[in-house]
Amino acid sequence: MKRIEEPILLIVFGASGDLAKRKLIPALYHLAYQNLLPRDFTVLGFARSKHTDEDFRESAKEGVREFSTVSFDERLWDSFARGLFYESGGYDDAESFQRLAKRVGELDAERNIGGNHLFYLATPPSVFKPITTHIHDSGLCSSGCDGRIIIEKPFGHDLASARDLNEHLLQLFSEDQIYRIDHYLGKETVQNIMVFRFGNGIFEPIWNRNYIDQVQITVSETLGIGDRGGYYDKSGAIRDMLQNHMMQLMALTAMEPPVAFDPEAVRSQKVNVLRSIRPIEPESVADWVVRAQYGRGVSAGKEIPDYTEEKGVPDSSVTDTYVAWKLEIDNWRWQGVPFYLRTGKALAAKTTEINIVFRKPPLLLFETLNSEEIPPSNVLTLRIQPDEEIRLSFDAKRPGPSVNIERVAMDFTYREYFGSQPSADAYERLLLDAILGDTTLFIRRDEVELAWERVTRVLAGWQLEQERAEAKKGGKLRLPRYAAGTWGPKEADDLLTRDGRYWRNPVTMTQVR
Repeated sequence: MKRIEEPILLIVFGASGDLAKRKLIPALYHLAYQNLLPRDFTVLGFARSKHTDEDFRESAKEGVREFSTVSFDERLWDSFARGLFYESGGYDDAESFQRLAKRVGELDAERNIGGNHLFYLATPPSVFKPITTHIHDSGLCSSGCDGRIIIEKPFGHDLASARDLNEHLLQLFSEDQIYRIDHYLGKETVQNIMVFRFGNGIFEPIWNRNYIDQVQITVSETLGIGDRGGYYDKSGAIRDMLQNHMMQLMALTAMEPPVAFDPEAVRSQKVNVLRSIRPIEPESVADWVVRAQYGRGVSAGKEIPDYTEEKGVPDSSVTDTYVAWKLEIDNWRWQGVPFYLRTGKALAAKTTEINIVFRKPPLLLFETLNSEEIPPSNVLTLRIQPDEEIRLSFDAKRPGPSVNIERVAMDFTYREYFGSQPSADAYERLLLDAILGDTTLFIRRDEVELAWERVTRVLAGWQLEQERAEAKKGGKLRLPRYAAGTWGPKEADDLLTRDGRYWRNPVTMTQVR
């Protein structure tokens, strides 16, 4: 890519927070390291904390030194840091935004920016509305403004709140100015899903119900909630991971080929997939979705307490730390092919991967020669983290005079193939796209609302379950438990075994059947 020549001012709300220090500033430094940013690229941080420009630059330098994956260059840093500025103020204070607008005007004139502004809300969702209202009312971006605004998740906590936030934003900005960010879409292997599917003639013809038996998507973490109990107990796994990251992975895996690789064509095909997810009635949620909480155990070498013993979590909590969902997609390509999605805290391994499980051959000629109890299937694994790789497992004859069958695999890993060319951080790619005005990897309004509509049905089913439990004398709902360091509750296994299937656990991928 060539250097962006047009000057731009990035205004980061929440600039004194963890996201800016760990991710945003290092990502911008990486872009400068690759000579991709304009010469007068400018960042204006805004937050409640009182800091000077020099304070902000020093904090940013610490973040780059600690979290950057490229070597630190003092000369480059000096040039980069000259474009970092800071203004303090309240997110709901009109006077603070007037001062901010004045500072923006001064920087525009000093650095010849010409009104090209990008706003980044790296803040809690509770201040999304006041910040965007004041951006508009202060003249930072009023009617006719061509500025763009990036909004972090969570984008609402149910369908009603997501719609309300969308309606609020669209009173102030046009849809093409709003960049709803999901950092998973910036990961190399996620982007490679489309290249893999639509750029290779040997895979697209078999990417359908005629050849694929099931699809499994796993996003697992080894850690518990730590000191985030107060936040997490209001969210849970379904809101924290499934509604956003996992729905996007599922949509990219299942979408039809877009007519062109442009933002609207790609996003419209994802919307079509989300619209095709079979809705679940609240009374039937238990037949399709399993939720659970982790219990005491050891995960990644650490002792983890029962979820309800974590700081900030009430004893009566029914918040999910694990969710497994069997999805059906009612369209021509995927009719009858289940998509199994699972995510959880305190599981056996940290990984994100998609397993495409192909149908077995019509005649199992070698079934009696295989020592496995279950006849094998070919599995295509797209692993997104921690190691970015693609693996295809298949059967081969072991060398020797007898016909002995063994499961083998072909692997492609980014690290081995591209070597010294490390994968870009997700925020690096997404920030560059936002600067360029490319919305392909950002989420459109209807994507957000369709995903929330399906998830809200599940939430309604869980609420109904809780009300029924509490209606019984002395009744109290208690979720299934799984020991920390395992792969989840027995009920999640049952979700598949009743269909004659089983979970493909990443820790045994070399033996996957």
